Order: sequence, then structure tokens, then C-alpha cells
Amino acid sequence: MITTAAPAPIIGITTYARNEAGEISLPGHYLDAVEAAGGIPILLPPHQTQVDRLLSVMDGLILAGGGDIDPNVYGGVHHPSIYLVDGDRDQFELTLATAALSAKLPTLGICRGMQILSVASGATLIPHVPEVYGDAIAHRLDHPRRPTPHPVQLEVGSRLARIMDTSEAIVESWHHQAVSAIPPGWQAAAYAADGLVEALERVDHPWMLAVQWHPELSPHHPAHQRIFQALVKAASGTPAL
Repeated sequence: MITTAAPAPIIGITTYARNEAGEISLPGHYLDAVEAAGGIPILLPPHQTQVDRLLSVMDGLILAGGGDIDPNVYGGVHHPSIYLVDGDRDQFELTLATAALSAKLPTLGICRGMQILSVASGATLIPHVPEVYGDAIAHRLDHPRRPTPHPVQLEVGSRLARIMDTSEAIVESWHHQAVSAIPPGWQAAAYAADGLVEALERVDHPWMLAVQWHPELSPHHPAHQRIFQALVKAASGTPAL
């Protein structure tokens, strides 16, 4: 008997906004992680208006990292550290996040993506983490701006802990903003030692996770790559953690 393998799921990944040269980009690590997990990545640049059509062709979604969300969107305060604000990207990704929630689309938010999912769920953001949590843990290095590793503790019994198969992980962190409180409909899945919420999971959704760190920057670490594997598995319609 000849059996046909199930087609690889299509995973949409949001991109950076258009730069001054008119170029739209995204670090290749995101695509590499999806492909290594068995998915087919497609890019979702801002300015898209047919979100329902996009959802009809995607099996899963990654809301990628990038610049800050405009504080006006969530009733926040402006801060001199806020950078790379793009209203079109904000509007597109918030619409996409809301649609993914409604459609029960398997979704992973990464860094800014975690903030987008949180704001779409009614949360506000801390404008600059060091002013609230201090500098005992660096969540981003500056001059030049780049990621930095630090440990996180995963919540026992959380979906994320089951996926990563660990209670602690060293993560690549690259952010200066964070959720101010756990938004309605979500529960914490990981914390940094300073108390900052590092991961969230949606309680009324089949598979929706958000991490404040960048698992795509740890391509050779099995625990981090299992996050992408779990997303692709969920997107394929296979029961997943």
C-alpha cells in the first residue's frame, strides 16, 4: 500500500517595515528554524489588508521581533528609548493577532510578537525595562545594540516547559520593553530572575505561545528548536504539546 506524506504546513512570518531604500527584510534565522522544523515559511510584510485571505492559506503564524509598538496604540507613555515605530506594521500585526486568536490558528509570538499578542489582548507595556526592573539582568546590550544571554525559569506544568522539556533555560534576549502585567486570557509560562514575564501561553486557544526571547538565535540548542517543532506539528493538525 502506498501512503502519501502529509504536506508540510505553511507558516507565515511577519517582517520588518520597509526601510529608506524601499527594502523589506527579516533575519534568516526565523526561516531557518521553520524549515528545520519541517514547515514552509512565507513572509508577511506590513501594508497587507486581506488578513482573512492570508489566514486561509496559512497553517501557522510567527509574529517576529522588531521595533517598538507605538504607545498610542495601548494608551502608554512615550519614552526617549522607543525606536523604529511603524504605524502600518502595528496595525497589520494587531489585526493579524486578533484574527489568529479568533481563528484558533497555531501562533508563536517572539519578542515584539509577544508584545503584539499582549496588546491585542488588552495589555500595556513597560516603556523601558531597566527603569522598572533595574539592571541586575541585562535584557539587551547597547552600543551596539545586540542580544545577550540570561537564564529563565519555566513554570512547572506549563505547555512551554513540556515542549522545551526543562525547568530552566539560557535564552538570547534582545528587548528593552515588556508586558506590564499578564493580559486577560493568558498565563505566565516563564520568568526571569528579576521577575520579568518571559513567556505567556493562551489558556483558551489550542496552541498559542509567546516568548520574550529569541529562540531562533539558538539554532543548535534542542530545547529552543523544540518550540518551532511544536508549532509546526500543531500547524500540521497533529496533536501537539
